[in-house]
Amino acid sequence: MFKKEKIKDLHYSVTGVIPAADLQNMADEILTEYGKKAKMPGFRPGHIPLSILRQKYNASALSEAIDKLMNQDLNQYITDKKIRLAGSPKADLSKWAVGQDAEYSLEFDILPTLPAIDLEKFTVTKKTTKLDESEVEKSLENIRKSRSIAEKQAPEYAAQNGDTAVIDFTGFIGDNAFDGGAAEKHHLVLGSGSFIPGFEDQIIGHKSGDEFDVNVKFPSDYHAENLAGKDARFAVKIHEVRKHKLPELNDDLAKSVGHESVEKLREHVRNILNEQYDEASKRDMRNELLDILADKIKLDLPENLVEQELNMAKQEHDREHANCDGDCGHDHKWDDKKERRDAERRVKLGLILAEWGTQNKIEVTRDDLQHAIWAEASRYPNPQQVFDFYNKNQNALAMLRGMIFERKALDAMLTHVKTKEKVVKPNELFQQADVR
Repeated sequence: MFKKEKIKDLHYSVTGVIPAADLQNMADEILTEYGKKAKMPGFRPGHIPLSILRQKYNASALSEAIDKLMNQDLNQYITDKKIRLAGSPKADLSKWAVGQDAEYSLEFDILPTLPAIDLEKFTVTKKTTKLDESEVEKSLENIRKSRSIAEKQAPEYAAQNGDTAVIDFTGFIGDNAFDGGAAEKHHLVLGSGSFIPGFEDQIIGHKSGDEFDVNVKFPSDYHAENLAGKDARFAVKIHEVRKHKLPELNDDLAKSVGHESVEKLREHVRNILNEQYDEASKRDMRNELLDILADKIKLDLPENLVEQELNMAKQEHDREHANCDGDCGHDHKWDDKKERRDAERRVKLGLILAEWGTQNKIEVTRDDLQHAIWAEASRYPNPQQVFDFYNKNQNALAMLRGMIFERKALDAMLTHVKTKEKVVKPNELFQQADVR
């Protein structure tokens, strides 16, 4: 057992000693077990003398023996103390030499004890809304647009807002073309706002075959610093103009998307919108409860978990900064104080949800995992890639399981809190859904 211990909040520092004889005895047990299967010239398997095994493998056996005996001491210690580790301990054996007693120290953090949480004292707002039929019509219009056919127009047709212009363009600052400012046969939907302000407006009214200049000014906050705020000229050539022809909203369209009639399609859209409004309302309730838990629950945090979370955030920040190559469209600078507060909040909420969920027997079922994976896969052109990713990546699957566990714990908590209803307009709760 440990001969010294130093405890400060959740941080423990302990010192122990393993007598040299005990250490060699454990090493001999390891060597004997290894010798049952080892092959060595001149000896039958299982009949290699211990002295021979020591000569060749004693150093590695002693190393394994130290780990086993330290873990035995540690496991007994945390059992007696009724504490739980918050990560792997750091071991120091710098003073040990073969043949001597092994004096070692361990440093580790433990998980805090979650205080009793009276959820009935907390109140969250439940936003409700009445579905406006105009929202249904917008979704039906989206369905029509998603199945529109872009028909090539005659040469005398002048481009209008909403048309697609197939264009070549080259951008200049002064007399010099700039990098990234040219393309051939680019399909530009006029009025989409995908190009800098003023560009698309100057295409309207032109016809296929036209060659002309478009003069614009890059926004002062444009993501490329070498272009921000500068006047530019684009040499443009229109190859063709395509007008989008929307299908009629009729039973044929409804059948093409898997419904018997327009009325059945409308019913389907209403159901989807109501489900999305309900989920958006629940999302806001979850976020409000998380804010309450972060503010009201007092909990000491293991410093090693905070550091891990902070390091992961820093790595993600550095990756994003490297990937954008100075062309991100935003300037997110690392703020140590803010990032540490955010890391502490994430660790705190993670501990609360994990402990409360365990105490209240929250479980993640196989169906939960399959449903989450299917939901994610449905957003990708090749769903099989998502299935393969989770089948081959157990760490990603474990992270997904953890996210589902926290969501289920939070939803279970919401059944205990008080709610006050607030009627809002649909656009206050959820942006127009893209029902296809």
